[in-house]
Amino acid sequence: MEEFSKSGRKLRPRRAKVQGGDGESRSHSGARPAFGGSRSTGEHKSYGHHEGGSRPHGEHKAFGERKSFGERRSFGDRKPFGERRSFGDRRPRKSSDEGIDRMVGRKTRRDAERAAQTAPVEVMAPGEMRLNRFIAASGVCSRREADTYIEAGLVTVNGEVVTQLGTKVNADTDDIRFNGERLRGEEKVYLVMNKPRGYVTTASDPHADKTVMDLIKGCSARVYPVGRLDKATTGVLMFTNDGEMSERLTHPSYDKKKIYQVTLDRELSQEDHDSILAGITLQDGEIAADELEYIDEGDRRKLGIEIHSGKNRIVRRIFESLGYSVKALDRVYFAGLTKKGLKKGEWRYLTQGEINILKMGAYA
Repeated sequence: MEEFSKSGRKLRPRRAKVQGGDGESRSHSGARPAFGGSRSTGEHKSYGHHEGGSRPHGEHKAFGERKSFGERRSFGDRKPFGERRSFGDRRPRKSSDEGIDRMVGRKTRRDAERAAQTAPVEVMAPGEMRLNRFIAASGVCSRREADTYIEAGLVTVNGEVVTQLGTKVNADTDDIRFNGERLRGEEKVYLVMNKPRGYVTTASDPHADKTVMDLIKGCSARVYPVGRLDKATTGVLMFTNDGEMSERLTHPSYDKKKIYQVTLDRELSQEDHDSILAGITLQDGEIAADELEYIDEGDRRKLGIEIHSGKNRIVRRIFESLGYSVKALDRVYFAGLTKKGLKKGEWRYLTQGEINILKMGAYA
């Protein structure tokens, strides 16, 4: 039946709705419902609704339903951090330290044998000593130079001029003068230092930034370095106020041996190794090493050399003459002394046993 509005306008007919068997409203005209189906007012598809079943809002797969964090391979199932093949699993590599220690060890054992066979130092009454020794002990000069001064009549004992060599005096009671000035003996002090790189070996040098004397702190006696080590050379350096001892250790005529650890810019060939032992000629004469060893089987740039010459820069000049450059030079043995237990720049007093060996000359 057609319907009209109050103003006479024809109204559109209403569509009748029927209830479906599933309870869902459908239009009479049979049109299919909107995408997803028609829902009653206020009805919404629950969050998480999926084909094949729905989950209530907020419901998720339980954390334990997947592989839990702790289900990974335990830390102990694999090789623990820091665990490496033990040193014994492979052939141990001979280090350069072990090689140089072997050379020094042989030397110190020979020194000990020598000391056992050396006659003891001359024993005198307390305060009694030879005149030339007393003069040298006073720091004036060496014992040899003192003999010259005595023969020249420059020394008096209790007011009497003495020219007889070998004269004995009492350091505690006698008045001993040199050129009219009374001499007073001072206690002898002996130190050994592990010299670091960059320090000049001198008692005084106004042009040097750093000298080895800057490292001698806490020693009240005036001591001086025995011999020299280049600024770039490290290792054993002795200090003393005993002029006679210093001369005996440094004068070329005494031929005292030293051991150095050398690092070159390239491997030393066997031919050059043999030449150094046989002897090579430098500008100031021929020189040969007493011993020369490869101290690291994995690095033939590192060597230990034993030499008795006291010529200036002799070790560096030997290798430079054969076309090598010395990258590092460390003296590890001198006059029976080593740097064992001393860090770079540290020093210590010699033990009485070491002093006795020095005085007896029981070292090669």
